[in-house]
Amino acid sequence: MEINETTVLDDRGFVKINGDEAKSFLQNIVTNDIEKITDSLTLFSSIFTPQGKYLYEFFILKFEDGYLLECEKKLTSEIIKIFDFYKLRTKVNLIDVSKKYTNIIISLEKFKEITKTEHVKGSTLSCEKGSTLSCENERIYVDPRSKNLGAKIITKIENIENIIKKLDLKKIDKKNYYEKSFTLGIPQLNLTKLKDKIFGIENNLDELNGIDFKKGCYIGQENTSRIKLRNKLRRRILPIEKVSGQISANDIIKYKDSEVGKIMIDKPYSFALIKVIDPDLKEFANIELMCGNSKVKILKPEWI
Repeated sequence: MEINETTVLDDRGFVKINGDEAKSFLQNIVTNDIEKITDSLTLFSSIFTPQGKYLYEFFILKFEDGYLLECEKKLTSEIIKIFDFYKLRTKVNLIDVSKKYTNIIISLEKFKEITKTEHVKGSTLSCEKGSTLSCENERIYVDPRSKNLGAKIITKIENIENIIKKLDLKKIDKKNYYEKSFTLGIPQLNLTKLKDKIFGIENNLDELNGIDFKKGCYIGQENTSRIKLRNKLRRRILPIEKVSGQISANDIIKYKDSEVGKIMIDKPYSFALIKVIDPDLKEFANIELMCGNSKVKILKPEWI
């Protein structure tokens, strides 16, 4: 993405979380350390099953009198439902505000430019992952997973065109953003295909700053920590390039007649759960693998 290019992600949803016990509630159920969230820091996090299986992922930032959770829009109601399940009598409010807010993707260079303006409040000296600032009525943060995904402006939907004009931005198709995410090895679409089918840590939450192993208890913490600390992680979600033919979810990937993985997300961008023997993926480097009657390649993501 060039410095003056932008993408409006109208497929993202938002949940406002507030109440007297909002912080402790989130701290007890999500994988990252809510205590670290400030006006200057946004976190990437997730919620697992009690067994440590992957359910949902999201960003959490300080917002007004509580927090704002950003997720895949079509999963918003599901996330509210599971949070509601764990809420019990906790003094927490969960409000779907997806019809009110959206986010605008900008380049890291544009974020740096904004930090130098007079209306900025927050992390004006930092452009690290998760760095967050307030500019007039908007919250802006660098993607906590990878700086190569740029930064996000959280704004009211009616303010989109004014922001684009004020920052002298040119809109490009969101396909460019998701293609970049794919090359970085970060799935963001059709994540329901991973739900309860893999361990959360297998979706690379440990590599993408989505798990804090020092925070203490959260749902699924015991199995997650055991896999990590005992070096038991043997499979990871990795991007797949189709070389020939057609592939579908649940197709088996083979190398020399041995099963090495399975397609989990087939489209629009393909990701597979791959057995990882060598952390650097040298065993599969530049090798065409069989997937039914088709051929695929495993791509090496940025974080390896």
